[in-house]
Amino acid sequence: MSLLTKGRYRASLATRAEEIAEAQALRTRAFRTAAPDRDGFDDICHHVLVRDQRSGALVCCFRMLVLEGGGDLDRSYSAQFYELEGLRSFPGRMVEMGRFCIDPERHDPDILRVAWGAMTRFVDAEGVEMLFGCSSFAGTETDDYLDAFAMLKHRHLGPKRWLPRVKAPDVFRFAARLRRKPDAKKAMLRMPPLLRTYLLMGGWVSDHAVVDRQMNTLHVFTGLEIGAIPPARKRLLRAVAG
Repeated sequence: MSLLTKGRYRASLATRAEEIAEAQALRTRAFRTAAPDRDGFDDICHHVLVRDQRSGALVCCFRMLVLEGGGDLDRSYSAQFYELEGLRSFPGRMVEMGRFCIDPERHDPDILRVAWGAMTRFVDAEGVEMLFGCSSFAGTETDDYLDAFAMLKHRHLGPKRWLPRVKAPDVFRFAARLRRKPDAKKAMLRMPPLLRTYLLMGGWVSDHAVVDRQMNTLHVFTGLEIGAIPPARKRLLRAVAG
């Protein structure tokens, strides 16, 4: 099912098992996992595929899990790692976006734009009021990301009423531990592109990062209220989605 075509890229929802397997193969390569990257969430999520129309190659993929509200959060991937009690009172529909990856050999910024345009169309069609997920930093060592984490602490922590609490056994409590003033340039250079986009739209993060040694990542819970996206950003997203 086609969602969006812009320039040389086309985004669509997977409709066949073969397409989901193709997404899993791209994830395995992008995340450099020893075993194939697949799990039970693949069976209950919508999978978005972004292809290069010239070659047909899959260049980006992610999956989305639709939840009717905060009461459904136990079904989410994020609930394995974060205590989400505060968000259970959220009344609107939610989408968890996960396993976002771009072919590591591709560096065209239009791929990310088309992916977000497709996400915008899906969110609008489903009447979604909050987007959330785990935003990942490569590797499990924190030293290279201290300015990025300091920036998250100073500017982007989530509202106290919704802030996830610690659940995972291995975490980096950056909001409590870091005292440094962030170097903004270094922070943005080390910020993952997906998280940077969330933040530009008004997204917020947890006060700690989970150390996920199985995936070889550090990740932060990231939330974005659709109604809180700045009007100028909404216009840009809808211009792409349109």
